[in-house]
Amino acid sequence: MTLELNSPAFDDGQTLPRRYAHGGDNLSPPLHWSGAPEGTRSFALVVEDPDAPKGTFRHWAIYDLPGDKRDLPEAAGRTGQPSARQAVNDFGEARYDGPQPPRGHGPHHSHFRLLALDVERLETPHSPKVVDVIEAAKPHVLAEAEMIGVYENS
Repeated sequence: MTLELNSPAFDDGQTLPRRYAHGGDNLSPPLHWSGAPEGTRSFALVVEDPDAPKGTFRHWAIYDLPGDKRDLPEAAGRTGQPSARQAVNDFGEARYDGPQPPRGHGPHHSHFRLLALDVERLETPHSPKVVDVIEAAKPHVLAEAEMIGVYENS
């Protein structure tokens, strides 16, 4: 079975609704997943934009999600989740902050990456940044799923 990630709010490769953008309601979209491999003890979710003018911009990381969890409700990036932690994004906040590409910069691609991990908790520094979560997760990844939302400020 393959790890799969999807959202009822947008299809992979399609437009991310303004509701989930920084200039909209700035809510994290609802996400669902299936096909976790045997031995999954936790999940981490990372949202990055590789199209940012100064290089990859990291919008969110939520991690230490229990291995039996299969979804995140809308606004989980604001409300948090029991038994989970959030890292500091490139806006300087430990929460979800949606895309905010410069006007006229063209479409930006928000990569939502779900990592199935073989540990219950990641060892991270105090107040970790998203990149710290990515680095801590690397040796523990059993499977990965990704979906992309496209957003443009015209």
